[in-house]
Amino acid sequence: MQSPVLRFVFADRVCISDAEATLHLAILAAEGLFGASRVRMDVAYFVDRTRGVIHLDTGSIPGDAVSRIFTVFAAREFGDASFTVGRVRAASSTPCTHAGAAA
Repeated sequence: MQSPVLRFVFADRVCISDAEATLHLAILAAEGLFGASRVRMDVAYFVDRTRGVIHLDTGSIPGDAVSRIFTVFAAREFGDASFTVGRVRAASSTPCTHAGAAA
């Protein structure tokens, strides 16, 4: 079974705080589709600032939508070659922040 968690790894030239702000915009866009409460309950992410990595749980319909929106926003803002994205292979004990907690 495929992991529902995506790992976005950003190039050193990308400020991870800017990438997280872009993720927040993607979350806001998903709220327009699904409502704020559903996004708050179903979307979770974790930012590893020292490694320039964002983990995003796509195991729900809103989480999948956020990942798709975030991918296109990040590509437009930072460039296609500024990050890689792939599934996390093994279960992680990394705590995720729910979208409502970040606001």
